[in-house]
Amino acid sequence: MVEELIGAEEKAAILFEEAITRGYVIAGRSEKELNTLLFELAKELFGIRTYWHKRIVRSGANTLLPYKENPPDLVLQDDDILFFDFGPVFEKWEADFGRTYVIGNDPRKLTLKHDIEEVWHKGAAFIKDNYDALTGADVYAFTKKMAAGYGWDYTVEHSGHLIGNFPHEQILGDERIHYLHPDNQTKLNTPDINGNKRHWIYEVHLVDLENKIGGFFEQLVRL
Repeated sequence: MVEELIGAEEKAAILFEEAITRGYVIAGRSEKELNTLLFELAKELFGIRTYWHKRIVRSGANTLLPYKENPPDLVLQDDDILFFDFGPVFEKWEADFGRTYVIGNDPRKLTLKHDIEEVWHKGAAFIKDNYDALTGADVYAFTKKMAAGYGWDYTVEHSGHLIGNFPHEQILGDERIHYLHPDNQTKLNTPDINGNKRHWIYEVHLVDLENKIGGFFEQLVRL
């Protein structure tokens, strides 16, 4: 399974990189317009039309908001910050990929982008180095502590979730045992209900509540 998940993720990375290469991320374009461009690009590159969760493009103040929110459409501004969160399905294998981008040279926003990536890699290393001992709650606590150490707010309710073959949510359900959630005391290495090894998406969403900006980074932890 892990080879298929990695392959799906690599295609998602190509999708985002191609969007940047084509100059899709520009001031004056709305989140909705950018979302549609990414959808069409995924069809062009890979024939993808299916997503296991809603496609997210958020900019400005919308970057503060967690996945479950559905904020009004914003137009990208000069010196803006934005992120993509897409869950494309490649040949029945799910990807979940998130990246942050900055338009312009605002130092606070560029620092946020840098710190998100650094926190993610440190958190992923923590998961891999301690995998057999950790619970979902442990990962959440570690991530929240890192966020504070970097000087950012951490307001989301979890730090990641299971990933697998589509549609994993219907197969495994939506219980907290399937999330890197502060109430999840189950070991990460516990098999799923079918006895299979579980694979985890680790996500980091750091925000600055005072300046109303946030950023997001997520991908598969490759154990």
